[in-house]
Amino acid sequence: MNELIHETEGGERVVRLTPGKRVLFLTKDLELIREQLRGELDLRMEDVDPADLLDDINTDTMTPAWVCFRHKPEDIALDAYAGLLDDSGERVFGTRDLLDGGFEVIVSGKRKGTGSSRETAPQCEKWSGIRLVIAHSFAPIHERNNLNLGQLMGGYEVLERLQRGEEVALAELTESYDPITRVMLESGGLFPFAKLYREGAVSVPVPGTAARPMTMGEKILASKVVGAESDVHLKPGDVCLVNVDGGYSHEFTTAQVHHFLSQEYGGDYSLPNPAKFAVFEDHLLYATGVERMKPFTDQIQLLRDLQMDFQRHAGVRDYSATDGVSPGICHQVAREEFVDPGDFIQATDSHTCMGGGSNALTYGVGATEYAGLISAGFTFVQVPESIRFELVGELDPGCTAKDVMLHILDVHAKREDTLDRIMEFTGPGLRTLSPDERATLCNMATECSAKSGICEGDERLAAWLEPRREGRSAEAIAAGFVSADEGAEYAGGTHVIDLSGLRPMVAEPGDPTYGKDIVDLGDVEIDIAYAGSCTAGKEDDFEFYARVLKDALDAGRKVAEGVTMVVQYGSMAVRDHARAMGYDEIFRDAGVEVIAPGCGACIGCGPGVSRTADQVTVSAINRNFRGRSGPGQLYLASPLTVAASAVEGRIVSYTPGMFRQPATIA
Repeated sequence: MNELIHETEGGERVVRLTPGKRVLFLTKDLELIREQLRGELDLRMEDVDPADLLDDINTDTMTPAWVCFRHKPEDIALDAYAGLLDDSGERVFGTRDLLDGGFEVIVSGKRKGTGSSRETAPQCEKWSGIRLVIAHSFAPIHERNNLNLGQLMGGYEVLERLQRGEEVALAELTESYDPITRVMLESGGLFPFAKLYREGAVSVPVPGTAARPMTMGEKILASKVVGAESDVHLKPGDVCLVNVDGGYSHEFTTAQVHHFLSQEYGGDYSLPNPAKFAVFEDHLLYATGVERMKPFTDQIQLLRDLQMDFQRHAGVRDYSATDGVSPGICHQVAREEFVDPGDFIQATDSHTCMGGGSNALTYGVGATEYAGLISAGFTFVQVPESIRFELVGELDPGCTAKDVMLHILDVHAKREDTLDRIMEFTGPGLRTLSPDERATLCNMATECSAKSGICEGDERLAAWLEPRREGRSAEAIAAGFVSADEGAEYAGGTHVIDLSGLRPMVAEPGDPTYGKDIVDLGDVEIDIAYAGSCTAGKEDDFEFYARVLKDALDAGRKVAEGVTMVVQYGSMAVRDHARAMGYDEIFRDAGVEVIAPGCGACIGCGPGVSRTADQVTVSAINRNFRGRSGPGQLYLASPLTVAASAVEGRIVSYTPGMFRQPATIA
């Protein structure tokens, strides 16, 4: 039970601040944070302008990768907010600063908890004594993780009243949630709620929504409602239990899942459907080859060992590395091998939504929620709202789906159109994009703080899946496609994007929403070009890299002197395809370093990370939070732009034949 919740003599449950406990305001002025941590300053909400609070605090800031090498929450809390750095690169929060500060409320700005789905982020607050999290808005996975941990959340007006000494009815903090979520939050989180459910103290009835046109996401969820005896219709806000078709975790997260299940159900726990779930070894394969990660070698090995313990104990599918080589990045391998149209997939990583490119509903969850759903076989869902993107036209030869997402981030994510919504992609323009490119659209839905992304299916998708689904014809695969009903409602609206009007873009360092057309960027020299990750390690991405580098070789050019270019496969299947197409020879001749599948530089754990703050990287990965891929400046760009920039030595867009010209215009 949350210690801020009290029961009055009249039986009403209220929230009140604890005398002697403090409120921490995360301000854009980092020195004000330091003064609060040192006990020199106590602020009140009524004296703080919300515009002065930090926006877009990402989970990498709250718990950077090296903190996540610990799997016990009490150890994670020791270095809460270790990724919040000042302009000189110094930590704002020292070890134990949040833990020893006597704080029980923490306050920030818009979109708290963007980025990775890592539940370690809210854990570092809860195990440091935080019991109430105040923000303008929350990223959806982060909000859900807070709920699963029993953390109260609220807005600025609530804090003003509490700091004036008022008691606030608990219902005011929970009234925006459905009745089931309220019970879960008020009972202390997911595991206490699950115990009540098992004991029959609470129930989750099948929604009684009348027949209505449904979106793709609504239709997939409706087809899997637990306890349904006939066709079910759903609308945004409905709550239900939903069967899960499959899921996975990786060595960054599995140890926590195993730890939580053992704590809750004992060391002899078992899973009802282990064959539906998997573990992957992909995130930390190259970590100990990075200088700044070497001190964590023992912790990283412990995570690997605990994942193997879990796999042997639970009997889930095993995608471990063999002789140090991984089958591939979990999201890429999942779409290659087992994510099918109409599936509902959950996994412990925010880029799980990449599976939406295959006309499935897929999104990331925290370790607590994942532990709960694999132990039950189903999960609790509140049906999200949707937003529709109708794509028309065809991309310029210098653009890819990455540019589409940088455009959507710059326009729609900034104004929170996509926040906590399923992004549905449709239209004739979508059909001009390959299944790999559609996977890019859905992969980066999480960068938009969306719930997920999902693309319509068509003959191109069926043809892509057929050779990867033994015994199933393209026709049989297409029979499972899910499309939105005519007249389906989109709370986020329908937005038409003319692909032919887009131009190559980058996201400037710090956040994926900092978009800019390359023609407006100016002259940015680079030191590193990284080509890989789940977002950009697919077969089509390698065709993009090879196309640009072949053009360069034909013109007598190669990777510019002083620039390091690294390409990393998304999976072994991608590697085999690239070798069969002769891409490896192109990469070798162009002076590119080629490495085996894995997440690598995307999470700062492999070749391609920057080593110093003055290095500049152009990267095809999905997010560029400060410090995520080394201490340097990180620009996000498309595979075409990354390869062209590697040859030119500065950030440029790609035009066929450009290397034969005396000068290149961005």
